[in-house]
Amino acid sequence: MDHQVFTGRREDIRLVTGRGEYTADKSLEGQLYAAFLRADQPHARILSIDIEAARQAPGVHIVLTGKDALEASLIAPGPLVAFPGVDGMMIKAPKRYALSTDRVRFVGEPVALVVADSAEAAADAVELIAVEYEDLPMVVDAREALEDGAPQLFDEVPGNLVFHHGFGDKAGTDEAFARAAHVSTITVDSQRVAANPMELKSFMVIYDPETDVFDIHSASQGTGLADGLARFTGHPPEKIRHHMGDVGGSFGIRGAPYPEYAAMMLAAKRLCRPVRWTGSRTESFLADYHGRAVKLSGELALGEDGEFLGIRIDVVCDLGAYHSPPGALINVLNPMLTGTGCYRIPTVFGLNRLAFTNTSPIAAYRGAGRPDINYFVERLVDQAAVDIGMDRIEIRRRNLIPDDAFPYKTPTTVYDSGNYVAMLEEAVAISDWKGFEARRKEAQDRGALRGIGMGIFIEPSGGGVVPEETEIRFEADGSITLYTLSGSAGQGHETIMPRLVAQELGIDENLINLRANSPKAPHKLKGAGTMGSRSMASHGAALTITSREVVKKGFKLAAEALEASESDIEFDHGHYKVAGTNLSITLLELAARNTTVEGNALDTLSSIQPERNFPGGVHVAEVEIDPATGETKVISYIGVDDAGRVLDHTMLEGQMHGGLAQGAGQVFGEHIVYDRDSGQMLTATFMDYFMPRADFMPTPRFLDRPVPSPTNVLGVKGGGEAGTTGALPTLMNAVLDALRPAGVEQFDMPATPYRVWEALRRAREGGR
Repeated sequence: MDHQVFTGRREDIRLVTGRGEYTADKSLEGQLYAAFLRADQPHARILSIDIEAARQAPGVHIVLTGKDALEASLIAPGPLVAFPGVDGMMIKAPKRYALSTDRVRFVGEPVALVVADSAEAAADAVELIAVEYEDLPMVVDAREALEDGAPQLFDEVPGNLVFHHGFGDKAGTDEAFARAAHVSTITVDSQRVAANPMELKSFMVIYDPETDVFDIHSASQGTGLADGLARFTGHPPEKIRHHMGDVGGSFGIRGAPYPEYAAMMLAAKRLCRPVRWTGSRTESFLADYHGRAVKLSGELALGEDGEFLGIRIDVVCDLGAYHSPPGALINVLNPMLTGTGCYRIPTVFGLNRLAFTNTSPIAAYRGAGRPDINYFVERLVDQAAVDIGMDRIEIRRRNLIPDDAFPYKTPTTVYDSGNYVAMLEEAVAISDWKGFEARRKEAQDRGALRGIGMGIFIEPSGGGVVPEETEIRFEADGSITLYTLSGSAGQGHETIMPRLVAQELGIDENLINLRANSPKAPHKLKGAGTMGSRSMASHGAALTITSREVVKKGFKLAAEALEASESDIEFDHGHYKVAGTNLSITLLELAARNTTVEGNALDTLSSIQPERNFPGGVHVAEVEIDPATGETKVISYIGVDDAGRVLDHTMLEGQMHGGLAQGAGQVFGEHIVYDRDSGQMLTATFMDYFMPRADFMPTPRFLDRPVPSPTNVLGVKGGGEAGTTGALPTLMNAVLDALRPAGVEQFDMPATPYRVWEALRRAREGGR
């Protein structure tokens, strides 16, 4: 039997040679093509919709509208928030249908679906649909949406207030502020951004009327898509089979089902033909779930010596026009879990208001609430240092959680492990923080503004309420197949997970293959997909436990094969041995002896209960600003990170580097902008929306200072989102440090050349 030998990341062999298969690459005999009519109004009542001309157009097979979605009860899954808020308030969750019924509530909302023989015929027919709208007042800013007299999106959501949540100890926090020697305040905006995966949103669906089974093909993050579409359509979940294929970028927006998918499933069922659709880049900007859109303000109470006494946090979250399943949860949970950052702050009180606006819905986006709250805390700490005239490193050093204090109980949770003081000292040394003023003076002599910034972060990772199941199967050809619910979008799962199992079983990793989220899995696994930096702590740890269960099964089989007592059997590097003898048999030999048509005696299904862990790090950046143009150049970036036990530094660094690029993109330009007067998106193309490029930043330097997590068998922590969470405050603190000597005291993202230049101009002119 020949098995391919892999070096490096095994998926790269396929992807870099152009042999990857994405959803849009899929082609089936008899397939039809879908196109969507989208709302061109931000808020309007649908008075009438005329589809007759579209129905009669050449090649058209079906036209669906909100009436069809209503009759089929295609109702989107609601928010993942079931706990009460302030004064027992429960979250407001109005229904959203797959296609607009009575109103449209944001530009880009799907109104009608056309299915035709070709994509061109479907697009042409869409142009023939006539919709009569009655314009309604609209609002695109969350704070304005919560004001008295603001336009209302839903009758059942008065004041557009979807949820009001509080956390912490109000009385204790008030007392801390009452005795404070200093109080520092800040307001920051984590602006709305687009995920912009390289692979555009694409979906293919096949319906078999004989079995009542849907086969769906789409990029995803694992199990969530099929289960979500089962809830969306009311179809039995066991009769929806999800085929994922390769994924060209995820970043959080691939987890939940989109309304377009449910509408296409209805069309496929009525036509009994495969239906496919790939959106355009403008459709992606308009109707893909967005990220961030959070405004945070608050204050920090300090003692005479700079000791942190308490923190208040006020958060306003823009959910867009409708719920996405994770949108509300991430904006409530993560500020609550890490609102005190990595500092010894004895008391916290926070309020969080979630609002509907006439914009595209918000969902998870790399970091999913973690970068926002970390950005707020670290900007506030820098502001406090400036306010009381204390060195920015010293104020952190005095207030960090000591390395020997873990597990550390905060006012709202327990951090499992960490070493922030040690990471701080290493970052200060490697970045030559003490020598910075000489570099600032040299830049000043050249007419440039130079700044240095630090960001320290801690973030919740992994966890979950559902057990994570994995299965290991021994195939008749001598190979081994792993089944998980993980969904890889570049993290290297195909490489690292077989390697983990190979180490446990003591066999060649090239004999092992991962089948993630496979509809052909022998059992329907329980668990969750890839999100929240959880893959290794959940799927990897579950595979490790399952591997150990395989080894345990082998003891009995080895005893029988070697005609020895089970108590005398030892296992070492893939071999079962009789203690004190030269009798042995390999695990693979045992598997070969115990293969039947029903399976193998060593086949094993097992699970773990995922627990949360808290990765973190200390990042330092230096920037230079050209005051004549406002252009900012990142000179250096270093990160000292704790991702727990490091399984592969190269892969981890790749994740950190990618996360940093996305954080830097938000800091220096990414911003979805809606016109306040018209509700139209002004940044729906790459001509108007900034994206970071490969030459945008110097090569960062990331160093590992791991503390293994006690919450999982591997000791790993999350790493996929750490780069983004650290980048926002690190880079913006550096930008502010460069601007302050020029008189700029307040500045926020995005630090575009024009906004930087304008801030400097206003400072020169005394704020005019």
